[in-house]
Amino acid sequence: MENPEILRLASYNVRKCIGLDRRRRPERVIEVINAIGADVIALQEADKRLGERPAALPARLIEEETDFWAVPVGTSERSLGWHGNAVLVRKGLPVTHLRRIELPGTEPRGAVAVEIGGRLRFVAVHLGLLRRDRTRQLKALRAALDGADARTAILGDFNEWSDTRGLEPLEGAFAVHSPGASYHAARPVAALDRVALGAGLELRDAGVIESGKARYASDHLPIWADVRPARREARPPAASGHRTEETWAGPR
Repeated sequence: MENPEILRLASYNVRKCIGLDRRRRPERVIEVINAIGADVIALQEADKRLGERPAALPARLIEEETDFWAVPVGTSERSLGWHGNAVLVRKGLPVTHLRRIELPGTEPRGAVAVEIGGRLRFVAVHLGLLRRDRTRQLKALRAALDGADARTAILGDFNEWSDTRGLEPLEGAFAVHSPGASYHAARPVAALDRVALGAGLELRDAGVIESGKARYASDHLPIWADVRPARREARPPAASGHRTEETWAGPR
């Protein structure tokens, strides 16, 4: 980004790298990721569903074909993510305070939270298919964030079709933004993929990647949001309850 204060955040449900032609082609997903121009990306369905949940998007491809590195959020060496959630960060950006957050519901779900260069907390999430589950999951996520919401950005597949209902647990602490219709990729009609920003973050611009391979590499289109610290907000204290495993800067 030209303005060093601004970070471009993105989210992309890669559907286990299966395109609309029903073929698994991770190289197409890599091309889409490279076209976003993001600094940090939340991926959903980055791993296959069965067994040990091996990565659908190989870490080798990310390392060799992109300017990103994959934060080690998984608990298995074969997985790229945790509950399918992965976080890609532009090389050189330091990451601290990795946390995995279990979310309740009919099906297993989770979120991963990391801090990016001391500038914001980035939470990658994929909410459930049922609204009652999503409500419980958002309540659990709010509780896990320990009240330090100001410089927190939550990105992911919220699975919510309504523009007016379903996200009530975020009210009062987060502004939820829908950059545009991102599903279905062939004919986008629903804004399932969203961005929620705490009061300490300001949205400068946002959109949906609709061109090129994005139209058929997955059944979702990627979304992006340019954010910067809000001028009026003081830097919040570090959240309690986070476990610092180590500080990563990724490959340079």
